[in-house]
Amino acid sequence: MEPFLKKFFHDVYTKMKEDKEVSNYCKFDSQLLTSFTSSLYVAGLFATFIASSVTRTFGRKASILLGGANFLAGAALGGAAFNIYMLIFGRVLLGVGVGFANQAVPLYLSEMAPSKYRGGINNSFQLSVGIGVLIANLINYGTEKVKGGWGWRVSLAMAAVPAFILTLGALFLPETPNSLIQRTNDREKVKRMLQRIRGTDDVQAELDDLIVASETSKTIKHPFKNILQRKYRPQFVMSVAIPFFQQVTGINVIAFYAPILFRTIGLGESAALLSAVVTGAVGIATTAMSMLIVDKVGRRGLLIFGGIQMFVTQMIVGGLMGAKLGDHGGVSKAWAFVILVLICIYVAGFGLSWGPLGWLIPSEIFPLEIRSAGQSITVAVNFLFTFLVGQTFLAMLCHFKYGIFFFFGGWVAIMTAFVYWFLPETKNLPIEKMDKVWREHWFWKKIVGENVELIIKEEAT
Repeated sequence: MEPFLKKFFHDVYTKMKEDKEVSNYCKFDSQLLTSFTSSLYVAGLFATFIASSVTRTFGRKASILLGGANFLAGAALGGAAFNIYMLIFGRVLLGVGVGFANQAVPLYLSEMAPSKYRGGINNSFQLSVGIGVLIANLINYGTEKVKGGWGWRVSLAMAAVPAFILTLGALFLPETPNSLIQRTNDREKVKRMLQRIRGTDDVQAELDDLIVASETSKTIKHPFKNILQRKYRPQFVMSVAIPFFQQVTGINVIAFYAPILFRTIGLGESAALLSAVVTGAVGIATTAMSMLIVDKVGRRGLLIFGGIQMFVTQMIVGGLMGAKLGDHGGVSKAWAFVILVLICIYVAGFGLSWGPLGWLIPSEIFPLEIRSAGQSITVAVNFLFTFLVGQTFLAMLCHFKYGIFFFFGGWVAIMTAFVYWFLPETKNLPIEKMDKVWREHWFWKKIVGENVELIIKEEAT
């Protein structure tokens, strides 16, 4: 919003409104603006490691509560900001909230869900994020029209509404059976909880798996050190590769800077904000579709299909912007519409695949003894590369210009090949028996296969 830019990022506002010589691709190249955007993710990066200890020691519920409290504080500070320091500090508090929530919520969902519905239930995390993005874009579109130029305060302060719901709702959440057995070893309490959430008295087999996993987890005193062991190598690789690939799809180019990107191709302020609403709605619809089919189609098929869809659209968008958009002026409304449609197809590919599955797969592949550590690594890598992409994108857009789409498209091609060769299917497998997929995979069995005969004997016993 122009009043927001004028108050906090005056250099950007001046370049946008008055400098006719600067390239279309460079109008928003500001380290201060990118620092504001990506400060959230630096805070989240560090917070997730603290959250790992909280989640392991005090339970998933405690981390969700702490996340909600930080969201509330960050929203209040952002809405009341009168200088850039207050604005960025509020953003940092929001980042701490995101660090705790992203660490605990996917784990909570995967541990509470029955194995045959785990994919769909866990994907509701990304669906909810998508709904939040859409609501935020709608609020921005509405408050941009507030006379007097203070609509941005409403946008930032209204983050307190979902923060309040999260914090209050977390007070009523039951703790997961996995966390209860890990922290209390009260088997009767865990059995009652399982019976309650599964809706049946026949939970002995799942309880036995939890007990075995809990006994193993109690022997692990340093989960971050143990995750480096050879037997956990596949999970460790995935905890780094999946969030890295999720970020270099280029989705945060759209998520962070959609209005800026649409203004680059010549749309006005209001039209650019409305276009961001459209892409957000597409993301929600396709994530909802992913929820419905992920436990039937499987994880690998969706990732490969979505990867091909994103790659093709990125190549076309890059080509069109290279051919139609110069350093000055804009593109015609017809071509702007075509580019918007192509970006929606790209967002649809992400919403169907890497968006929800980038959170689902890491949350279900770790054994209990390293689960909180593994999830923290996943979140930390995610935040690290979210920060790097967010911090460098505007400069990359200025220097690469339309080539930015070819850059991210190249990464999409690499990650799709990686999934095809190295990611086994994990659908419908109980979360505490997930080690089976690595022992049977053509590549990973060469690394973890040294213990296969011993494990098979133990299972037979």
